[in-house]
Amino acid sequence: MASRAGPRAAGTDGSDFRHRERVAEHFQMSVSLKSEIKKLIYLQVALWLLVVAQMCVAHFKLLPHDQHHPFPLWTPLLPRNNISYLVISMISTGLFSIAPLIYGSMEMFPMAQQLYRHGKAYRFIFGFSAVSVMYLLIVVAVQVHGWQLYYSKKLLDSWFTSTQEKKKK
Repeated sequence: MASRAGPRAAGTDGSDFRHRERVAEHFQMSVSLKSEIKKLIYLQVALWLLVVAQMCVAHFKLLPHDQHHPFPLWTPLLPRNNISYLVISMISTGLFSIAPLIYGSMEMFPMAQQLYRHGKAYRFIFGFSAVSVMYLLIVVAVQVHGWQLYYSKKLLDSWFTSTQEKKKK
């Protein structure tokens, strides 16, 4: 075997690397998907902190009532390499993140309809109609949660496939 600085082993030109062990594909996918999910969880935490800040402003009456409109958001965190925790995280995202967003969008629909039909808005956030800002935030939050569910599903499939392969051996 050749050292890094020494000569190459006799009888090889360096093209015999195909027989060497490689990292299994499901491990490579697991690392990349966990990285994506981690980024999305940080983004969810940032969104959650913005909502908490907005709710604090509302609770302590730091702005007039027509300048803010709080809405709920829950961000479950994902422990490492545990299929059951990943499934719980996916279900929690649906129940505590997506469902309230759907409820909130349905709750704000009459105000959005009034804004669309009559051009009248009664609440404002930094000079913009509160309904427009809230729907924009809902769209962003749904995308973040949707991507988290997508990557979680891919990670779950990857982990499930790897456990099935281990059982076959």
